[in-house]
Amino acid sequence: MNGTSPARLGSEAAVPSPGWQEDALGFLMAPVGRDEFFDRVYEKEALLNIRGEPDRYSSLLTLAMLDDFISSADLREGMIELTNRKNPVSRDDYTYEDGRIIRGAVAREYGRGATIILPHLHESLFQLGEFARSLEEIFSCHIQTNIYLTPSGNQGFPPHYDNHDVFIMQIAGAKAWRLYDTAVQTPYRGERFQLERHKPSEVRQEFTLQAGDCVYVPRGMMHDAENVGDEPSLHITVGLITKTWADLLLEAVSELALTEEGFRRSLPPGFATREFDREEARRHFSGLIDLVASKASMESAFDLMADNFIRGRRPNLAGVIMQHPPVPQTGDRFRRRRFVPWNAAEDEGALVIVGPGGDLRFKEEDGDALEIALSGGPFGEDELNCAEPAEMIRRLWAHGYLEKIG
Repeated sequence: MNGTSPARLGSEAAVPSPGWQEDALGFLMAPVGRDEFFDRVYEKEALLNIRGEPDRYSSLLTLAMLDDFISSADLREGMIELTNRKNPVSRDDYTYEDGRIIRGAVAREYGRGATIILPHLHESLFQLGEFARSLEEIFSCHIQTNIYLTPSGNQGFPPHYDNHDVFIMQIAGAKAWRLYDTAVQTPYRGERFQLERHKPSEVRQEFTLQAGDCVYVPRGMMHDAENVGDEPSLHITVGLITKTWADLLLEAVSELALTEEGFRRSLPPGFATREFDREEARRHFSGLIDLVASKASMESAFDLMADNFIRGRRPNLAGVIMQHPPVPQTGDRFRRRRFVPWNAAEDEGALVIVGPGGDLRFKEEDGDALEIALSGGPFGEDELNCAEPAEMIRRLWAHGYLEKIG
């Protein structure tokens, strides 16, 4: 932030915005559009959106939904965490030796002012998972969610920064936020905040999020928050786990090393000794840099990172068992599910569909039919011009690509 206040969208600007199914970023930040967000805001400054719509996020999460999950799920270590700035809590205080969560201890510590944190709840709640997938489609990055439930008048964390960008969506209650200067510009994923090293500046901006409000905070910007209402504060922190240009360059160098022997040679014997002469090493290193500049390929590294991202997504199999069509019936219509990424590649005469959870192989001549099936538009079995259209539908259905319509 560097001494400037974040942009603010007041309630008077809360014009109708798209639903998250149509445009998840617009759902969070409208009336700021996607182009303006990426050009002006993303990784640069905070953006506050006060909408005055208390039920805006109720389809994704409510206090009742959270209460049901905590009371009924088989909670294990890592699924729930507690933190309390005033009275620190140890994980041993609420976890059995076998890793099971002691629910009574969670309730006890919450009553003493601890914040309850549920990481990755989007992996357990379908609608929240779909929302995460919708953001993955926009950002081409892994989306993580952390749910924070803070009792009235308490605070979970001291001033700190995150090493990933976040959207903070207030679900219930009220939480007062303070933003400080940016301590580290776009920190690495592994660059952890250190309390003794990074001291907060004077407060640059203060605001209170009410239910339905949202704020975007870029990584590296210091912030803290506390519950200032009479009710529990519940919010979702949506984290963007992105890949960086450094990641892309490292992948390109790794690929280049497969064909250029100089990268694979061992470092010189004795390089760690104080007497080692580094002059020859400098010449070799300079030569490798020249090879990177002249021969490294962005395209192949880009393709690999894109495919790995797609393969790493979780398949959406909702309804696949309950509505399973062993054989498509006459008149059945299908389309590709929303937010299911895919790519296509050729491999030894086969057409490979790269998608969440792994690859599917088809015949090369099935390409036109696959293009129809995965376009997102409605289609029937008779529209797939291939040798075995029913089998294609069954395979795509079983792996979560398709849904039945009509």
